[in-house]
Amino acid sequence: MIQVTRKDSKESVENLIRRFTRKVQQAGVVATAKQAEYFEKPISKRDRRTKAIIRKERKAIKMKKIKLGQQPQR
Repeated sequence: MIQVTRKDSKESVENLIRRFTRKVQQAGVVATAKQAEYFEKPISKRDRRTKAIIRKERKAIKMKKIKLGQQPQR
């Protein structure tokens, strides 16, 4: 759990909130909470990765054709 205390009595609330949000972001609390929001089966993770690899390869082929001056296949 992340705790932030005032440095002195004159510190503003805005500054305190700013320091708190920075610590939360650095700790990765929000990222882990968003990641755990929806459970995803390992099989679908594997499928997502393979689809991403295929997309990347297709994009590379398309960019190569564009650089060679050919029309990319649609």
